[in-house]
Formats: sequence, C-alpha cells, structure tokens
Amino acid sequence: MQPIIETKQLTHIYSAGTPFEHTALDGVDFCAYPGEYLGVIGHTGSGKSTLIQHLNALLKPTSGTVLFQDTDIWSDPKITKKTRFQVGLVFQYPEYQLFEETVYKDISFGPKNMGLDEAEIDRRVRSAAYFVGLRDDQLEKSPFELSGGQKRRVAIAGVIAMEPKVLILDEPTAGLDPEGVESILGNIREYHQAHNATIILVSHSMEEVARSVDRLVAVNDGTIPFQGAPREVFQHGDELEQMGLGVPQLTRVFHRLKAMGVDIDPSVYTLDQAKAAILDKLRKGAV
Repeated sequence: MQPIIETKQLTHIYSAGTPFEHTALDGVDFCAYPGEYLGVIGHTGSGKSTLIQHLNALLKPTSGTVLFQDTDIWSDPKITKKTRFQVGLVFQYPEYQLFEETVYKDISFGPKNMGLDEAEIDRRVRSAAYFVGLRDDQLEKSPFELSGGQKRRVAIAGVIAMEPKVLILDEPTAGLDPEGVESILGNIREYHQAHNATIILVSHSMEEVARSVDRLVAVNDGTIPFQGAPREVFQHGDELEQMGLGVPQLTRVFHRLKAMGVDIDPSVYTLDQAKAAILDKLRKGAV
C-alpha cells in the first residue's frame, strides 16, 4: 500500500550556523498509510513535535522531503497551502487558541478559509460538533463560557471541520481527568471509523497509545529507533526505559513474570490480552 504521507531523509536544524544550533531531526524516514491509526511516542525534546509540524508544512525541512499522496508538499505554493487543509494538526492544549465570539464561528474558521459555501460550512460545523460531543445549543455560546474539556472539544472540532485526510493530534488528552481522557479518545475513534481518515496520535502515555493505535513509531534524539505493532515495540522495554518512555504497566508485569520463570508472552499490553494469557495458562495448569 502506498503511504498517504511520508518523509524521506528528513532533517531539521534549529538556529543553523549559530552557537545555538540544534539538530532536532536527523535523516528521518517516516510514513503513515491511508486509514491507519498510528501512534508517535517520545519524551519531551525527542523531536516528535518537530516531526509532526513538518507533515502539514508548518516547518520546512533543512534537507530531505515530505510527500503527501506521493507529491512533495514544498514543490509548489499551491500544493503547500492545499496540504495544510488536508493534513489537520491539533496542537497540545488547543483550547488556548480559541478566539471567536461563538463556538460556531470558531469551528467554522477553517472551512471558511477553504472558500466553501455557507451550506457546506454549516454541514461541516454541525458534523464536527457531533463527533466531539458538543450539543447544538452550545454552538451559539462563547467558547470561554465552556469548561476546559469542552473548549478542547471545540478546538478539535475546528480541525475536524476541514475534513482532513490525515488528522494529527499532539497530546490531545494532556491535563484531562480519566473520564475526560476516555471521552476524547472515544471521540477520535468514532471519527476514525466514520471517515476512515488517517489518525496520528502523539503521546508520551504508553497506556493511552497501547489501547488505541494499530502501529507505533518511537522517536528519540531526532531518529526513529523502533516502529511496528505495539506488541513488537513494547518488546524493547529496556531500551524504551532508557529513552524515558517505559512500557505499559501490564507489559511491565508480564516481563517480570517471564523473568521469574513463567512461560508467558511478555508483550501483553491490554487488559483483554492479559486476561486471555492468564486464562490460557490456568487451563493448561501452568500457573
């Protein structure tokens, strides 16, 4: 399958040629496929935020290329602009970027900039509001009257309303309580299933990505040391710990059981997998 978005030997150097020069990305080859739910993990300063800002042309590579649907996004200004609509990026704490008088106007800002007619804008605003769990009566309120979690939903809806083919979310659950985390992740899953969009979820929470994504990409010191299915990536528990990431608590427990001599798969990372593995051993009388 052809990637919907990819980078080839992507390098980005901040403050090049100055005493503050810093290589944030160093020859990174990255890709995401149509309809994929991809997780990007990495500690603060690993380069993951720099990577995703290249995917919708917020940052220009120092060297290397970024391709969207097999086209260099910097090959023509019109292509660059189009990419920014088709690759939506929700920043961490996006609620701080709200500015319009009403929730409706804030969500409609992107579609209006796309030059859509009023009927299409209205359809997209209401559809996006539905996916993030906002009621119709909230659309005419000021976003600043809403709770913190509701403001975040408004900000996410503003990106969803552009109906991007790739939706990137940078730590979308940061600062939320467990109920808010589960609600936001549920909204994202519903959007993914309904639109078959490519979702790129950026997080440092191993539990969060473990139960959400199809594939994981680990970023460390501007490179990608590991990528693959969560089960494959979490097998590198020691290396992930050294990168400041670790593995889900369940995976840590099963690694410990394995080290104690229990013949069990240590790459378990969800409750369902743990339950199945333990029941299997009980049936075989192995534990």
